Amino acid sequence: MTDSHQLDRVFSALAHPVRRGILARLAEADATVNELAEPFEMSLPAISKHLRVLEAAGIISRGRRAQFRPCHLNTEPLEAVTRWSDQYRHIWDARFDAMDGIIRTIKTKDKADG
Repeated sequence: MTDSHQLDRVFSALAHPVRRGILARLAEADATVNELAEPFEMSLPAISKHLRVLEAAGIISRGRRAQFRPCHLNTEPLEAVTRWSDQYRHIWDARFDAMDGIIRTIKTKDKADG
């Protein structure tokens, strides 16, 4: 799978708030489907569909522990997103610095006028 295709899958998986909630829970510890479904007002089949999307993107994996199949967070695809977005960080930093300069100028002018 190409890096671009992998990024597309990860961004698509991250686009849904339920999937982001599932990832937040898995960042704490591995969890079963029932544990992951608990905070959401959704059926288990609906949660399972979200898990399949996350699994297809490589963000989670499922293990075996007795009769349970706990889900586990795989951080590598998320690290790829970080690497991709970091290449644009200098642009945002420059824009925020410029905005900060404008705000300081306005505040200085307001103090001088006031």
